[in-house]
Amino acid sequence: MEALNNVVGQISGFLWGWPLLILLLGTHLFLTFRLRFIQRYIGTAIKISVTKDEDFSSGDVSQFAALATSLAATIGTGNIVGVATAISIGGPGAVFWTWITGVLGISTKYAEGLLAVKYRVKTKDGTMAGGPMYVIEHGMGKKWLAVCFALFTAIAAFGIGNMVQANSMASMVKDTFGVPVWITGAVSAVLVASVILGGVENIAKVCNVLVPFMALFYVIGCLIILAMGYQTIPASIALILKSAFTGQAAAGGFVGSTMIMALRFGVSRGLFSNESGLGSAPIVAAAAQTRNPVRQALVSGSATFWDTVVVCAITGLVLTNTGAWQSGLDGGLLTKQAFSTIPVIGPLVLTIGLISFVFSTILGWSYYGEKAIQYLLGDGIVKPYRVLWAIMTFFGAIFSLDFVWNLSDLMNGLMALPNLVSLIMLSGVIVSETKKYLWDDNLDGVDDSEDIAV
Repeated sequence: MEALNNVVGQISGFLWGWPLLILLLGTHLFLTFRLRFIQRYIGTAIKISVTKDEDFSSGDVSQFAALATSLAATIGTGNIVGVATAISIGGPGAVFWTWITGVLGISTKYAEGLLAVKYRVKTKDGTMAGGPMYVIEHGMGKKWLAVCFALFTAIAAFGIGNMVQANSMASMVKDTFGVPVWITGAVSAVLVASVILGGVENIAKVCNVLVPFMALFYVIGCLIILAMGYQTIPASIALILKSAFTGQAAAGGFVGSTMIMALRFGVSRGLFSNESGLGSAPIVAAAAQTRNPVRQALVSGSATFWDTVVVCAITGLVLTNTGAWQSGLDGGLLTKQAFSTIPVIGPLVLTIGLISFVFSTILGWSYYGEKAIQYLLGDGIVKPYRVLWAIMTFFGAIFSLDFVWNLSDLMNGLMALPNLVSLIMLSGVIVSETKKYLWDDNLDGVDDSEDIAV
């Protein structure tokens, strides 16, 4: 088992090295230029995301609910632990490259959402099903590649979206409150089951409440820390910008880094955090109530804005401004060091934030995995799958998961490959739909240029 774990880890490490970084970043740049810098519509996207679009539309959940579910799966340990890891290796300059990756990733997330709605289908029970597997099958005519994507997603979901999240949550609760991991696992399994057994509508309702709370709770904590050290913020921003292009010399417990290290780890953590190009978020985008593909595409793009451009950037600024990046610590311990600057309640705020992030990720990924399994095995597998998902939440909390981590990382990388191929091959469709509904001022889906519902 150890030998297998090493092999899987090596393959995953190679895949998530330069090959996938270049492909992902290249796709971001390609779509950004083809879509005439779609990021300029972020204000419109945010406005649409909080506006109900039930007239002339079809779908299972509101556009905001789809966005909340996507953010539930996306905003998580990657925003906190991932950014800390990037800084601990690449220095403060990694924050800049993480931010740039988020800005460019908006175009890819937009493209994913557009194709997901355009090629979605209605199942026998009347619900919507969509995502890269349907895009690849119906848009490209490559059924075998669609099956590969669904299989990779189903495996990755149980790992990165379930067991490793439950394990992280149980460990945090034990370290902070002294609660045994099996108790946390049992409570988590019951709570997860109570939500997901009700289907996507129930998941969306919980995420509608949980996501704004968890994001605001964490961001407010970060803003308090920044307010406490407001005098050094300009110097910290200058350090981030300078280090992004020059690297960072050894300082404190920090061993030093080069520009290449800042670039690589900033980009990789940014990509891993916002999941643009991974192919997971469009699965829930396909369930959104929307009049046309472009409206939901804009909403999908705003998810990357909130996840990376806002949350990751604030985290990086906090770690830099507090000087925690020089502590020699890594990952969650580094972030905990920064939050310790808030007397007494700092670590508690971070722990509660992380717990809510992790729980929401389990909910969001349950839907991704469900749709992948449904695509592979049919509607009859859905209910047994939901029960199994809750059970695996318990086991994830109590088991050591090194192999699961490595396998999940590998499956995530393999998910991205067919998804990125579909985005590039169908970029003409993406541009055509964008021209029809956005550039020709027809976002409401009604052929009346004087009546634009945004």
